[in-house]
Amino acid sequence: MDRALLLGARGLRAFGFGFAAVLIGVHLEKRGLPAGLIGLTVGLGLAAASLSGLATAALAARVGRRWTLAVSGVLMALTGVDLALATQPALLVFSGLTGMLGAASVDLGPFASVEQAVLAEAVPPAARNVAFARYSLTGGLFNAAGGLSATLANSLTWTEAFFFVYAALGLLTAALPMLMSQRVEAPAVAPAFGSFRPLIGLAALFALDSLGGGFVANAVIAYWLHVRFGVGAGLLGPVFAGVALLQTLSYEVSGRLSSRFGLINTMVFTHLPSNLLLLLIPFSPSLAWAIGLLMARFALSQMDVPARQAYVVSIVPPAERAGAVAMTGAVRGVAQSFGPALAGIAIGTAAFGVPFFAAGGLKIFYDLALFGAFRRRKADHER
Repeated sequence: MDRALLLGARGLRAFGFGFAAVLIGVHLEKRGLPAGLIGLTVGLGLAAASLSGLATAALAARVGRRWTLAVSGVLMALTGVDLALATQPALLVFSGLTGMLGAASVDLGPFASVEQAVLAEAVPPAARNVAFARYSLTGGLFNAAGGLSATLANSLTWTEAFFFVYAALGLLTAALPMLMSQRVEAPAVAPAFGSFRPLIGLAALFALDSLGGGFVANAVIAYWLHVRFGVGAGLLGPVFAGVALLQTLSYEVSGRLSSRFGLINTMVFTHLPSNLLLLLIPFSPSLAWAIGLLMARFALSQMDVPARQAYVVSIVPPAERAGAVAMTGAVRGVAQSFGPALAGIAIGTAAFGVPFFAAGGLKIFYDLALFGAFRRRKADHER
């Protein structure tokens, strides 16, 4: 029951994030915000989403995980009401400070650190790998559905209605954790942040991976396809819809591979081939080859996500799980925050394939370093 409630909250939130990410920029523009303030709002939202997990991990250690998840839901509801009703620029910019703006990944925000710690308690250790895969699968499917639903919002009235729905989803995600059992709480009262020693090297490698990802954001890849092959929006839309579907389905495969071959092996030996494919994409002789290589790359590139999540919560004591997820997530988020500047450089050089070479090189180094440093360090349920 606890796991079902957690996945239910995950799905509702991901659905809201899916349509919010599509609508926020357009909605703020319709409210009269200039481009600079729109960028500031989204930037604040991304930064708050990355760092707010640290605050909620500390809060969970004091008041419990269920209450902390409920607070995250209330923050989502406040954000939705703000976006739906506010007209003053200051209030609209403030919506980003809650960490629940919806512009970030479904795995970033004040809920992420606590939710992943809860999931580790809600399932037996032997089922943890598959449980994290289903957690990512649920988020991916509902996020895609939310994005598709945003096509209905073709006026300011409709976008306001969508953000009222966003607020309602927040209240629902606040209520569901309160129905969970006491078993999802930390087994012992302890500080949220213990020794970071086991996590420092891991977090540094995650940051390197995120930095590499900044070079090959979807916008850069789309621009490269346009420059190299003259591809228009009519084809780019279906291509990236296919990419999202492949990534989502790969989560289920990841959980099964992790249970059979181990978490680190799954992270490295699915990620490494995807990055080798990344290096090959600029040499594509035709559009068909480019799309084929991209699809093959994206079918593998996100398999490390559920394995990474399961690994982080499994190398620290149970009471420190939320803090571990928060710390590694904050480091990844800070590295990702360099994305806008990197994207500007990358787009300018996209025709030459530079973003693919830079990203592939950094990510391959990450894979080899991760394997070299952590292959002997097993998660607690792998020993």
